[in-house]
Amino acid sequence: MDKDAALERIARLRDVIEYHNRRYYQQDDPEISDFEYDRLLRELQELEKIYPDENLASSPTQRVGAEPLSKFASFEHASPMLSLANAFSSEEIIDFDNRIKKMAAVEDISYVAEPKLDGLAVNLLYDNGRFIRGATRGDGITGEDVTQNLKTIADVPLQIKKSGFQPIPAFAEIRGEVYMEIESLRKFNRRRLDEGGEPFANPRNAAAGSLRQLDPRITARRPLNIFFYAVGRVEGVEFKDHWEVLQTLQFWGFPVNPLIRQARDIRECIQYFESMGQQRETLPYEIDGVVLKVNDLNLQAKLGAVSRNPRWALACKFPPMQVTTTINNIIVNVGRTGTITPVALMEPVNVGGVTVSRATLHNEDEIIKKDIRIGDTVVIQRAGDVIPEVVKVVMSKRTGSEKKFKMPTKCPECNSEVIRPEGEAAYRCINLSCPAQLKEHIRHFASRGGLDIEGLGEKISAQLFDARLVGDPADLYFLTKEKLLELDRHGEKSAQNLLNSLERSKNPPLNKFIFALGIRNVGEHIAKILEREFGSIEKLMSATIEELTAVHEIGTEIAANIVQFFSEPKNRLVMEKFRRAGVIPRKAEASAKDSPLRGISFVFTGTMESMPRSQAKAIVEALGASVHSTTTRKTTYVVAGSDPGSKLDKARSLGVTILDEKEFLNLIGR
Repeated sequence: MDKDAALERIARLRDVIEYHNRRYYQQDDPEISDFEYDRLLRELQELEKIYPDENLASSPTQRVGAEPLSKFASFEHASPMLSLANAFSSEEIIDFDNRIKKMAAVEDISYVAEPKLDGLAVNLLYDNGRFIRGATRGDGITGEDVTQNLKTIADVPLQIKKSGFQPIPAFAEIRGEVYMEIESLRKFNRRRLDEGGEPFANPRNAAAGSLRQLDPRITARRPLNIFFYAVGRVEGVEFKDHWEVLQTLQFWGFPVNPLIRQARDIRECIQYFESMGQQRETLPYEIDGVVLKVNDLNLQAKLGAVSRNPRWALACKFPPMQVTTTINNIIVNVGRTGTITPVALMEPVNVGGVTVSRATLHNEDEIIKKDIRIGDTVVIQRAGDVIPEVVKVVMSKRTGSEKKFKMPTKCPECNSEVIRPEGEAAYRCINLSCPAQLKEHIRHFASRGGLDIEGLGEKISAQLFDARLVGDPADLYFLTKEKLLELDRHGEKSAQNLLNSLERSKNPPLNKFIFALGIRNVGEHIAKILEREFGSIEKLMSATIEELTAVHEIGTEIAANIVQFFSEPKNRLVMEKFRRAGVIPRKAEASAKDSPLRGISFVFTGTMESMPRSQAKAIVEALGASVHSTTTRKTTYVVAGSDPGSKLDKARSLGVTILDEKEFLNLIGR
């Protein structure tokens, strides 16, 4: 693809990956498989290698997970909790070994090999041996404080045990993985179903959802376990290798996975990877691969990290779990933007501990490419996620009675024309008043990423629409208690609570409101850019394609979608209804348009004393500057804190201006 197309693809991938990060890390409700997520991330990494100047620090390739939820107190990790680079084959594992041998200029490297549990990473702080605070990983820099919930897990030591192996540290960060065993999840889900609740999709979601409860008493009733696997910052104790760390953790009273092994070389690592792949279905908990870590801690420090990944560790992923079943029928679903998505209805089958009966077929091209037919026996994979997909057809099972599927020419919801825009894989319903689209639009508007209207979930949204009480999101603000009481299972209290929630949402942040409108290809990241650049919904509504494409990260497709959205008469009427209802989005606190930092690029290195680097990056980005992870001749400033890395040397060699922390603070007016 040419550069313009590549840059648009980079922007699109960043939005999609950020969305799925939130679904996975914040909402504990993923929509795609780990395999598909890894594929998207790898595609973005490859494109950013080709266009390194577009490799912004805000890219998900430079971050770990997602920002912590606001319902929890924030927790600054004393040392970053990084993510791991992935490998999917023995060849990639060997490439990893060769790469670090070359970087470290050594011939032999020993490793520690560990099962990769599918749980929730946490960080626990100990002061002179006493547990004082604990948090989720969050974005790797800032997590969510879940101290009281962690205390309810029986295996979490509240006090480090004394031992002759190592003294009790003055301060220590101890890292672990909270998980739920498969059988415990089955029993727990049966109980939830008996009580009328929704079952968790998999052990990872169950563990994450259980630990992130506002009421620790709820967490205490959940069957959670934990294994500890590493330390962060430690004071008063020194270690020579990672194996010694694990042995010490056990002496201190921290449970460590008994399947962890030392490996003398990469050959033994591959043997361990293959052995664990054979054992995975017999284990009481889910694992999705193994983790390899360079054993020598001095060598780890020498190798360092790149973007969000340490160079000295690797996550070796198993192939997604696969089973065979039969496709009984293929139907289509209509999404919020009118996209017609084919879905396979299958004989129910158990995949990774969860019974599934539906699988996405993505689009017509995918069906043709895989030659999927009604009646086919197919291989499906779930890989620990909610939505399985069809991998391939088992051609040897074909009988000749299978039927080819044809995409409908009319929308199944409104009977309007269905078209396939040029250059796109998806078919779309062109009727803006399509009931299916409108229902999804209302649900999206009220969702957590949108205006986060409490009490307005999917079922209530559908009820309101079906009862013809609302036809678009603006109608929500003209509801009355009398109308709400007409709905099934809606009493006086719930009706008033919903009205109160709607009233509270009338002055939303501008970026939230823009995202909630559901403009095609305008995700949360793009919405923040639009807020920063235009400052008000009125200016955005009158923006031209030329004005929009002049904004960095806004391509011609996104610009055209925005202009088309606000040019549509029905949408203009909806915006007018919002105005009459008193819905006034809050303008951005400060526009970056006139900022002296607009157009300036920063690179940060070392540790800052006045604020976390993540906060410094957010400040300069809000002032119109860009932040990059690598120093080039185009870099304006390199901000050097204490213990700066190689970025400082490169800045000197390129003649880039270097600022110390005091000079940086003066520049930003702090």
